[in-house]
Amino acid sequence: MAVDVSWSLSPIVLLALAGYAVAYGLRWRKARAEGGARAAGIGRAVLWAAGILTLFVALVTPIDTLGQQFATFHMVQHLLLADLAPILLTLALTKWILRPVTKRIHWIERKAGPFGHPVFGVVAYVGVMWLWHVPALYDAALTTPAVHTLEHLSFAAAGLLYWWHLLSPIRSRLRLAGMGPILYMASTKILVGFLGVLLAFSPDLLYAYAWEGTKWGLTPIDDQHVAGLVMALEQSIVMGIALAYLFFRMLAESEAEDQRAERYG
Repeated sequence: MAVDVSWSLSPIVLLALAGYAVAYGLRWRKARAEGGARAAGIGRAVLWAAGILTLFVALVTPIDTLGQQFATFHMVQHLLLADLAPILLTLALTKWILRPVTKRIHWIERKAGPFGHPVFGVVAYVGVMWLWHVPALYDAALTTPAVHTLEHLSFAAAGLLYWWHLLSPIRSRLRLAGMGPILYMASTKILVGFLGVLLAFSPDLLYAYAWEGTKWGLTPIDDQHVAGLVMALEQSIVMGIALAYLFFRMLAESEAEDQRAERYG
């Protein structure tokens, strides 16, 4: 059976990605001129470029088209939008780069009330993942462009909010501390990973991917099972890497605080 591997060359998406790249590049250049490499290192710019490239891969390359034909590629697209791209884009930021908007961010956090709390980040991330895998909504996203766009936006927004609480370079009153990051990560990734396990072992075809025979060696139910395994495995890998990163960041921050204490003690 023929498979469409065309590119999704949407002008709006391409312009948006170009705008993100230019806006960051201008701010990165100014921050580097003011504060040097520590304020805006080359590595940060590379991370931002990688984040833009990840969005490009998810939304423009054949992965987008294949997602309309395979549950596995649809899942890959979701995980790129909700995890990898937000992680890279957030890590690309520094306090110096965010300096012009820091006060505004703190103001938004205060005004958001419970919606600015890390608990809501967990609820939003898990809720979006489960909601869009309800068969009726999932199938609507496959057949209706407006619903598909809404799906993409909600995954990206939930992912940015979730990873912001973990990786933000700006200290806030709601910053996770102590065992907070571990509980935050574990609760989320276990709940989403469980969804992947359900998809991987479901005996019934849940979504509107139905074709006779095989596509690329997969029957529709095989495709669904692979998609579930991709989700479960990705959640475990991301949780492990993120926890390792947070652990080393905690050690670095503790060492910096000790050095400040010695200097001014």
